[in-house]
Amino acid sequence: MALKVLITGAAGQIAYSLLYSVAKGDVFGKEQALSLVLLDIPPMMGVLEGVVMELQDCALPLLTEVVATSDEAVAFADIDAAMLVGAMPRREGMERKDLLAANVKIFKSQGAALDKYAKKSVKVVIVGNPANTNALICKKYAPSIPASNFSALTRLDQNRAQAQLAGKLGVAVEAVKNVVIWGNHSSTQYPDAKHATADVSGGTKGVYEAVQDDNWLNNEFISSVQQRGAAVIKARKLSSAMSAAKAIGDHMRDWWFGTQSRWVSMGVISDGNTYGIPEGLIFSFPLTIGEDRSWKIVDGLDISDFAREKLEKTAKELVEERDMALAACSD
Repeated sequence: MALKVLITGAAGQIAYSLLYSVAKGDVFGKEQALSLVLLDIPPMMGVLEGVVMELQDCALPLLTEVVATSDEAVAFADIDAAMLVGAMPRREGMERKDLLAANVKIFKSQGAALDKYAKKSVKVVIVGNPANTNALICKKYAPSIPASNFSALTRLDQNRAQAQLAGKLGVAVEAVKNVVIWGNHSSTQYPDAKHATADVSGGTKGVYEAVQDDNWLNNEFISSVQQRGAAVIKARKLSSAMSAAKAIGDHMRDWWFGTQSRWVSMGVISDGNTYGIPEGLIFSFPLTIGEDRSWKIVDGLDISDFAREKLEKTAKELVEERDMALAACSD
């Protein structure tokens, strides 16, 4: 039976990089038939037609159906997974509260559509920024779907951090494990290598022991991951698309198939966490995911004073975003 997967903002550049990867089986498995549903706004329907043509022309054996629509009732009907990529981008001169208000409207509507039309088991990743708070609003308006089924993308930040550490150590990316992204997908996030390990010189070491440069790890490493998106925009004159699409695929594949002992970073509901993060936020934590697709926050990690300060800063920003977004909900 075909798995029904929704991608929003489907005429955009991230989706253009994402669709082929999903449709050829990189995310949901090499034997899983797929029905792809592509949602975008009415002015983008012409562009979306071209995307559909290209998907057809790929002649992909797993792709049984492609539906392009601007109607949320059609898009969200009986879906198994949703990758909510589309959002209002921040424009020059736009205040953060204006951006939040514009996105509240989008994710309030999409949350209600999920609630009304989607399967209750649907797994949802929100990519459009501000991703954490957009995910929170989406969840709020889909009360019949478990809160644990909503997530925000911080895997791009994890991948960036992992690649930076691998580059510093001169090892393959997969040799670096358990780097953590805490908090918001913004410049306040805390990329944490304290608990990460690396396979170096035939053995496994803690990253701090392997790198032997605490100043770099506590300063340049953190800021370079925090500012990487801005650096890509400065160089490319466009935001990250290929790397964002890869991260969305990684996020959803690990959610679908589980992580075994590996940790992954995802923005999830903060309720019940043991790290002192306020409840009622979508906050990025280190997780493990079981074969039943249920995630669990990795507990018991030592949080230094340095780390505590970083966690409190990103949590404070998320509380401010949440409060602004909830105020916009009632406007």
